[in-house]
Amino acid sequence: MSIEGLKRMKMTFGLLGPLTVDVDAVPQALPRATVLRGLLGALLLAEGERLPVGRLLDLVWAEQADRVGRGAVHTGMSRLRTWLGRFGDEAVALESDGQGYRLVTGPDAVDLGRFRRLAADGDPAGAIGLRRGPVLAGLERVNREDPLVTAVEHEVRATALALARSATAAGASRTAVPALTALAEEYPFDEPLQAALLELLAADGRAAEALRRFQALRRRLSEELGIEPGEQVRNVFLALLAQDRKGARPEPGPARVPSQLPRDIPDFTGRDEQVRIVLDALAAGRVPVIAGMGGIGKTALAVRAAHLAAVDYPDGRLYADLRGADETPADPAGVLAAFLRALGADPREIPASLEERSALYRTLLAGRRTLVLLDNAAGEQQLVPLLPGTPVAADDRPGSGSDEGPGERPGARPAVLVTSRAALTALPGSRLVDLHELDAPHARMLLRRILGDQRVAAEPVAAAQIVELCGGMPLAVRIAGARLAARPRWTLARLAHLLRDERRRLDELAAGNLAVRAGFAVGYARLSEPTRRTFRLLGLLDAPDFAPWAAAAMAGIPPEQAERQLEELIDAQLLQETGTEPHLRYRFHDLVRLYAREHAEAADAPAARTAALERAFGAWLWLAEQAADQVPGPCFAPIHGTAPRHPMPSGVAAALLDDPMAWFDAEQPALNTSARQAAALRMVPVAWDLAACQEKYCDVRGLYDDWRTTHLTVLQACRTAGDTLGTAVLTRGLIEVTTWTTPADGSGTTVDLADGTETMVALEDRARHLQRLFEQVGEERGTADALVLTAWSLVAQGREQEALEAGHRALDLATVHDHPGGEARAHQIIAIAHGETDLDRTIEHLTETLRLARLIGNTRFEATAIQFLGAAHGRAGQVERAGELLLHSLAMARCLKDRYVEAFSLLYLAVLYAGTGDGRARETAEAALAIARRFDLGHHLAQALGILGELDLAAGDHASAVAYLEESVLVWRARGWRSFLAEALRALGRAYRAAGLPESAARVLEEARELSDIR
Repeated sequence: MSIEGLKRMKMTFGLLGPLTVDVDAVPQALPRATVLRGLLGALLLAEGERLPVGRLLDLVWAEQADRVGRGAVHTGMSRLRTWLGRFGDEAVALESDGQGYRLVTGPDAVDLGRFRRLAADGDPAGAIGLRRGPVLAGLERVNREDPLVTAVEHEVRATALALARSATAAGASRTAVPALTALAEEYPFDEPLQAALLELLAADGRAAEALRRFQALRRRLSEELGIEPGEQVRNVFLALLAQDRKGARPEPGPARVPSQLPRDIPDFTGRDEQVRIVLDALAAGRVPVIAGMGGIGKTALAVRAAHLAAVDYPDGRLYADLRGADETPADPAGVLAAFLRALGADPREIPASLEERSALYRTLLAGRRTLVLLDNAAGEQQLVPLLPGTPVAADDRPGSGSDEGPGERPGARPAVLVTSRAALTALPGSRLVDLHELDAPHARMLLRRILGDQRVAAEPVAAAQIVELCGGMPLAVRIAGARLAARPRWTLARLAHLLRDERRRLDELAAGNLAVRAGFAVGYARLSEPTRRTFRLLGLLDAPDFAPWAAAAMAGIPPEQAERQLEELIDAQLLQETGTEPHLRYRFHDLVRLYAREHAEAADAPAARTAALERAFGAWLWLAEQAADQVPGPCFAPIHGTAPRHPMPSGVAAALLDDPMAWFDAEQPALNTSARQAAALRMVPVAWDLAACQEKYCDVRGLYDDWRTTHLTVLQACRTAGDTLGTAVLTRGLIEVTTWTTPADGSGTTVDLADGTETMVALEDRARHLQRLFEQVGEERGTADALVLTAWSLVAQGREQEALEAGHRALDLATVHDHPGGEARAHQIIAIAHGETDLDRTIEHLTETLRLARLIGNTRFEATAIQFLGAAHGRAGQVERAGELLLHSLAMARCLKDRYVEAFSLLYLAVLYAGTGDGRARETAEAALAIARRFDLGHHLAQALGILGELDLAAGDHASAVAYLEESVLVWRARGWRSFLAEALRALGRAYRAAGLPESAARVLEEARELSDIR
């Protein structure tokens, strides 16, 4: 076939069942490698969203994720890209941004997208018709517990339930039975599905079959789970027994049957789960209260649910917007007058008082199946007069045993559906439906439904950016779509560019009578003035979320007052809660943050805004400084600057710092963001101190990417501002993180931050530069730290005598300037410089390292000292003592959740086991290798590979030994540690010789000899 022919090919993919790939409707063979199938399935499930490399590891490798590295993902993606390229469909592209991957497909190329559009169009039968079985059925390499998979399965289930409802309402129950039967078989314990199937069978005149299915379900639940069917299934069973499933429809009511529901929104998208919750709550006699911020889609959801439920309320559907034209709450008396007229009351006989109108309203609704939709309720007080008199509660349903009121038909009860910015949890019988942003796939679907598939598919990246900049808010997406629809000559990229400007974004999100600002303005207007001020100031923060104490610092008020104001903001739907007690945190929707910031810039003086940020950053720094002192990380000198601190009340501080690691766990994203924000605002002293305070925490938790990126950003600000102390402190931290860990680029190859020079060789120049920086500012403790780093480089280059000199100079400086952590590090590197030439001195210095680590209470460095001591005792032939020490350090590392120290302890144990013929050597080395690959630890990786290669060589598996040792040599070359490289080359030479490759053996052994001569 010609290239031109290939380019006309169209690929389509099937996920709703076994994975399929068709080209021009012709089925194609899937990739033979199960990993490639898994990666393809995961990318298709994401519907064009970028999946980070770590997420792909979890999705495709699941429980084996810790045993493979990021390179496996990059390799798999490279192979998958080659496989996809065979088909020549230019609409299908596998893209990478270095951090993750996304698969861009043509419009309607994936059955999942077609399924979602049909379901959103109100065609559940068409959507379910696309399903061929469980999502990606039979695909081994996809974690079925991942939300990407479970979300689709949930959508299928919700659509099937919608099909059951619509089929029953249309009197076409038989059409839905096959689909529900198939799902009920696949999910035998899903009671809503089982109940829906029973109702369909009964409606189709197959009551006996329904009863048999119920009995089978009951036996299955009893035998396998030891439980009885739930209330929903039991109620269907009772109705079957009473032959009441198609019970008498309501007697004809008054001649006038109101039907006031607003028009359903044709492009309503997503919210299947929330629709189900609302419908289930109505069926259970509860009052669904749909709550959420302005623009989040409360009314759209309520109207969609009301239309779906309308068939169950043949006596009428009432609607009232309880927000007046001037944004003030509507008068319940006026609403009641309108309702009474709609229900047939003579306008001349409508009472004057609110109480009498409410009583007449309750009388007219009694015994009628009427649905009342009360939109935009201000609060419980406004709602009380508008509620029907008949109690609505879960136990008021037919078959519950409750007594019906006089003259009422069984089950003839009115229902109420409410929307409100407030949760209204005090409303009797309410069921809260808390509404949040649309997820990215549904937000993009909404944009497609407004603009059309072709226009969105032509610019998928810009469409994704628009949705992201709208923050998943349906109103914002709708406005963006409306603007583009009104401007057919605009590209989506143009609007995305306009929205990226934060100062103009709210201006751009306005079209016709729709504006995002208007929704926020309602909540803002209802705030007290002190809370408005706090709202405005909090909007200045870039932090993704914050704790109550941070809000108190920002506003300069007591924590108790801040908590009350945060609650007021939550009630106004201008702030969202995250986390759980006692670790509640708060976050803004991105557009609300811009709205708050806009008001702050208009209402608050620049000096007041700067002071608020200084208080917040100062509070974070004050707490971080104290928390860092208690975190067991690198023993660098704790060097701080002159940035102002904002102390917290003693009781608050004590509670927060009771568990310093937990505090950092909660605050680290905010600390990172605040450090970068402070740097951007030229608040350099607080920026670098905030960054430096996180070093020990990031080291223990293995957050090396965060450590690197934040330090690089803030370091540039320090250099620009001429802040030499900050430059020195951050340079020290960067040297530490970039020397011992190796970031990965998008291709999977390791990248060193030393301009291509071998890592340990480049360390010497960087450490000597650091020494000069600390000497410029007269910080001798920092100079001692720099000398220790220099000594590490010298040892790696085989210049042990120079390393000993640098180590002793560092020890002298640290001792004179009261830097016990520096003394401990100096003793450690002196011991390493002595190595095996003087094991007695090595053990002596390591013993002193351990003593100092315990003196300063640094358990992380204590574990490090113990593992080095264990290794030294092992080299001295004291095997039993070595094993005890190494197992002790391993236990300490795991207690600290410190994967770096854990991997080193495992490596030394593996060496010990290998030397004594202990069968645990291999599994121990493999565990270290898995950690090294997972966290990009170059030194650990090279060492683990070498151990496994030696073990395979001893076992006679020469091919495997060569593979391990070749990779080990490659990594040691990048590391630049000559003694280790020479050792790895000698082992590789032995492996080549054993594998019958004498020329290769001679070459690498000669290189090993040359390295030894250099030393």
